[in-house]
Order: sequence, then structure tokens, then C-alpha cells
Amino acid sequence: MKRGSQPPSNRAATRKSLGRRPAGARGVRAAQHYQAIIESSDDAILSKDLDGVILSWNDGAERLFGFSAEEAVGRPVTIIIPRDRLDEEPAILEKIHRGERIHHFETVRQRKDGSLIDISLTISPIRNSRGTIVGASKIARDISELKKARARQHLLLREMSHRVKNLFALSGSIVSLSARSATSVDGLAESARERLSALARAHSLTFVHGIDGAAAPQPTTLRSLLRTIIAPFDEPDEPRIVLSGTDAGVSAAAATSLALLLHEFATNAAKYGALSSASGTVKLVIAEESDAIVVYWTERGGPRVTPPEGNEEGFGGVLSRIAVANQLGGEIARDWKPEGLAIRLSVPRSRLGA
Repeated sequence: MKRGSQPPSNRAATRKSLGRRPAGARGVRAAQHYQAIIESSDDAILSKDLDGVILSWNDGAERLFGFSAEEAVGRPVTIIIPRDRLDEEPAILEKIHRGERIHHFETVRQRKDGSLIDISLTISPIRNSRGTIVGASKIARDISELKKARARQHLLLREMSHRVKNLFALSGSIVSLSARSATSVDGLAESARERLSALARAHSLTFVHGIDGAAAPQPTTLRSLLRTIIAPFDEPDEPRIVLSGTDAGVSAAAATSLALLLHEFATNAAKYGALSSASGTVKLVIAEESDAIVVYWTERGGPRVTPPEGNEEGFGGVLSRIAVANQLGGEIARDWKPEGLAIRLSVPRSRLGA
């Protein structure tokens, strides 16, 4: 079919085979069998000629791209290619002319409504009875969920790497904190052991193990969560972290995100902020403001702090933003004052206890 020709009027004609048709009853049955496989496939299967004009279009293509067979057949395949990817089509046609097959080419295509979709393409040359290449068949598979899963996995791996690095830095900070008040090696070991145990309790506070041994989140309170998380960083005899204000229930769903955030605040204070200095202090105030619960974290007496340069955001900042905005529906603001970092964390009450 040449460009500009009228598309076939009936659906069966739009899906004719471009290759050699087997002769006889057995051949007819085989052709019908293959046609049934194509039509029942969840993947989009289409064919085009060497000018890029669509020749066939199965039900999977209709579902994936939104065009019916009658709308697609006879039109250029570029109707499903975004403008910024139009240069892909000449490169694909060039490979088809050379008789090459393209395996699992991941790209982006466009639906009838203009929305974009991530797909994986497999493209093969179509030959006539004389072996001459007359077109190409394309199998397109929706990989949107796969791409999302990859992104989630990448974030998880980054978080794991971040946490492992933090554990080493945190262990050093805990030893340093313990050494300030220790009068002997045994005293240092005992103090460090107690702090590490408290850190482990903070990690397990938001989880309960069922009869099957699986860990599941459990509700707690904000003050309880804060006390448990800050315990490894405080001095038992001369407390440097003061907690005051109201209290609020925290659901199992919100507790994990909050624990992650608050632990980030504490570890950063121990590594770089007020708790890295022998005279530094942290003031924690929980307040009710309209329909939100607000946590004020104020550091004093530590080394001079400076905000990140430019728009650079560390992974801890990325993780905080994701946890606050996406998971808690709240807001976080940091103020790098000369006397110490001040953080304001606001979470809607409905999301905190939901």
C-alpha cells in the first residue's frame, strides 16, 4: 500500500498478512491460528510498509494507543511518535532495510489523547514470497509499571546506601558522645552499648512482630517516638535535649515516615550540628496550630552552620522532602541561623493519626 491510498473498509482487510500465505486447508487453518494469536495478544502488534505507513493494527494496539484500526491503518506510524522522538523512525527504517531485527528497544510513544507511555519495542523485517523485505512488524509492550518499579528500586538502593554510611558515621558519633563522660574503658564501652541499644529500640518502636514472625507497623505517640529516637544522642546525667509541648497519636502508617525524618534530624545534629559539640543543645517543642501538629527542632551551641550551596540537595534532603510531602502531606522548613539550625515540621492532624 502506498502513502495516500485509502484504508481498507473492513476490519479483516486491515489485518491481512504481508508474508507468504500457506496453501490448502491446513495453511488456512494455520493462518487463522496465527491471526487469533495476534488478535488476542495483550501486546500491541502492528505492521508497516517501507515508507512507514501502517498496514495492520491489532486489538492490543487499539487498547495501548487509543486509535482504532480504521483510524490507524493507512496513516504514517509517526501518529504515535512524540515530536521529540521523530528521529527514531528513520533510524528504525534504515535497520529494517538492512534486514536487521531490533530487540527490546525502550522508548516513549504517544496515545491518541496526547498522553505519553513508556514501551518496549521489538521490530522485525517482513519478507514476501521472493524474500524481498516489504515492511516491518512491531510488537510494543507497556512498561510503565516496570519503569516505576525500577525507580522505586533505585530509590530504595540509594536509601540503603545512605543508611549504611550513616550507621558508620553514627557509630563514631556515639563513641565520641560516650567518651566525653566516660572515666574508664569499661565506662566508655557501657555508655556506647546503652546508646546503641537505645538506637535499636528506636528502630523497632514502630514495628511489632506477629505470630508468623513478620514485622508490621503499630501505632504510637509523637512524644514516645521522639524520646526513643533522641535517647541515643542525649547525656543521661546532664540532658542536652529538652522535649516539651503537647502530644498526639501517630498511626502506624505515619510513624515510619516520622521516625525516618526525626532520626535524620538527630543524626545530622550528632555529625554536624549542636550535638557534635560538648556544649550544644537541642530544644524540641510540639505544638498544635490550627489543624496541624508542628514540631520545632532548635539547635544551639554547636559549630556555625551554613545552608547548602545553590540549589544542591543532599540525599537526606531528598528523602525528607519525599517523606513530608508525599507520605505525610505536610511541610518542612529549615532556617540555618548563625547560632544553630532551626527546623519547623508541620503535619496535618488527619494525616498524623490516619
